[in-house]
Amino acid sequence: MTTPRNNPTPTPTPNPRPRTDAPFLVGDRVKGTSYVPPGPHRREAPENFEGVVVQVGSGYAGVDAEQAFLWVKLKDHTERQALVADTELVEE
Repeated sequence: MTTPRNNPTPTPTPNPRPRTDAPFLVGDRVKGTSYVPPGPHRREAPENFEGVVVQVGSGYAGVDAEQAFLWVKLKDHTERQALVADTELVEE
């Protein structure tokens, strides 16, 4: 933030998307295919989606070692789980 000498109110400066080693950040707009865990009684099927990342990873250390997950909120306010490998950034 910058503050001009005559104005005590800080002026926000725009920040570019921070560089990290994570492919997605919370707030990114993404699209992809939802992940449905394997199971004998599953009635869900994978589906295409587009939404905003609300969580990257499971939140538990070591859980995402084999498959990296993220959670995406859709326009209808529901969420989908997806594999990072099956998801891409949406150009805005």
